[in-house]
Amino acid sequence: MTRIIALTNQKGGVGKTTTAVNLAASLASLKRRVLLIDLDPQGHATMGSGVDKHDLPAGSMLDVLLGDRAARDVMIRSDAAGYALLPANGDLTAAEVDLLDREGRERCLDRAVGDMVADFDVVLIDCPPSLNMLTVNALTASHGVLIPLQCEFYALEGLSALLDTVEQIRESVNPTLALDGIVRTMYDSRNSLTRDVSNQLANYFGDQLLRAAIPRNVRVAEAPSHGLPVTRYARMSRGSHAYRVLAKELIRRLAL
Repeated sequence: MTRIIALTNQKGGVGKTTTAVNLAASLASLKRRVLLIDLDPQGHATMGSGVDKHDLPAGSMLDVLLGDRAARDVMIRSDAAGYALLPANGDLTAAEVDLLDREGRERCLDRAVGDMVADFDVVLIDCPPSLNMLTVNALTASHGVLIPLQCEFYALEGLSALLDTVEQIRESVNPTLALDGIVRTMYDSRNSLTRDVSNQLANYFGDQLLRAAIPRNVRVAEAPSHGLPVTRYARMSRGSHAYRVLAKELIRRLAL
């Protein structure tokens, strides 16, 4: 059965998109059929997948959400990354306003991609760094939430608001929405604050805190400029290894 996972954190700069791209590539390398949905108007997941967000002749997620084009027609097979992609660019900002005037606005994404997700084992949704209507659509369409989190003080504060939003979605429109896990990003075990925050997360969330942690790694930072996941750009790097470990942990945990 297909598992739809929203990667979200309203705090920017925590490695959300980097995790979406590299987790998608790692799952694909483990023979899973993967679809990555770029739901962030910044279009970074699209660029990181080797697709030019400024040149999308078949359309983008804006067209899909507004019902102007079928998701299958917009979908791109990214040979560079090894998975399928529904791309996005700055045009997607228009969807935020348009969706507000639509009946059942929180289910637009679910309706738009519902007929094609069965073709995949895993669907990952890269959400914008805010709790807006696009994020609400992602959470409504998903089975689970994966939260990339940098181990710092303000990250914990933002996590509380995000979990409140997840609970509101669960109570209102998606009662089966689950927390699939919290993944620590830009992790540096030499930093005492990192260790302290990590311990707090472990004490509070237990096994919902994934064992895999993504380290600070220059190869991970370089890969997007080459339009490649780090698993393709620098396969033997520490960052690439960490994302493969994360993918294997999720496969075991979620029976992907």
